[in-house]
Amino acid sequence: MRHLISPLDFSAEEINQLLDLATDIKENREKYSEVCHGKKLATLFYEPSTRTRLSFEAAMLNLGGSVLGFSSADSSSASKGESVADTIRIISCYADICAMRHPKEGAPLVASLHSGIPVINAGDGGHHHPTQTLTDLLTIRSLKGKLNNLTIGLCGDLKFGRTVHSLINALVRYANISFVLIAPKELALPDYIRENVLVANNIPFREVESMEEVMGELDVLYMTRVQKERFFNEQDYVRLKDVYILDKDKMQNAKEDMIILHPLPRVNEISVEIDKDPRAAYFKQAQFGVYARMALILTLLNIKVDEANAER
Repeated sequence: MRHLISPLDFSAEEINQLLDLATDIKENREKYSEVCHGKKLATLFYEPSTRTRLSFEAAMLNLGGSVLGFSSADSSSASKGESVADTIRIISCYADICAMRHPKEGAPLVASLHSGIPVINAGDGGHHHPTQTLTDLLTIRSLKGKLNNLTIGLCGDLKFGRTVHSLINALVRYANISFVLIAPKELALPDYIRENVLVANNIPFREVESMEEVMGELDVLYMTRVQKERFFNEQDYVRLKDVYILDKDKMQNAKEDMIILHPLPRVNEISVEIDKDPRAAYFKQAQFGVYARMALILTLLNIKVDEANAER
């Protein structure tokens, strides 16, 4: 039994195989429509989510399975003081696989140590978001045709942005990747990511505060929102929330084939006028997330589509 807690839980080769599977699912939806018949996915979301929770549920339903779970800590026995370890022991009696989001770093890892079913980390605090990373990799590979020889711009909240942390960890395993880190000093990439991941792997990177000065260099621009829920005081959030807003003026120097990604939800960091730009890929990215999660569910449940269809 395997879990996905960190983007490094799968090797680069395994990630590529999973992306191949997700691509086949995208192109052959009908072939996969009943392969998880009789299987149940539990979604344990201790903090709010729209895209991640619903895309997991859509993924399982698309595979012919069913879903159960809760969408906030208040609607679970956590409100009565039940531990994560006890919750997952119980859920293991009801479901075949589990996706967990939790505000505390390490909670999905704790769950995996006590679980009788595969556990998928659907986001733990400011730590990791590996299924968003699979989504991002699938989107980049599908739209750019590769995961190497790319300059990736990461903009906004690089301090608390778990999607950014996970994506960096994943992309450093591909050849000729470089990063441009665009953030105010207060939201700069944490030292442990900078030193233990980028510097330790000899990955080229620059840290800048101006989006305009680097726009023409980028193959991918990954925007993030400034996350109000990660701040300890309202004043700091208000001061930083509008630091970067992507609009038509800032796009003038961007490459014609650059793509714009965003894990969503968007607040105001991408102007709605950008939605019509052919380089805007964040809504496609959300759709790719369903295919990536379908592929992950099949992989962790060790379901082979041809065998499953033959049995049916």
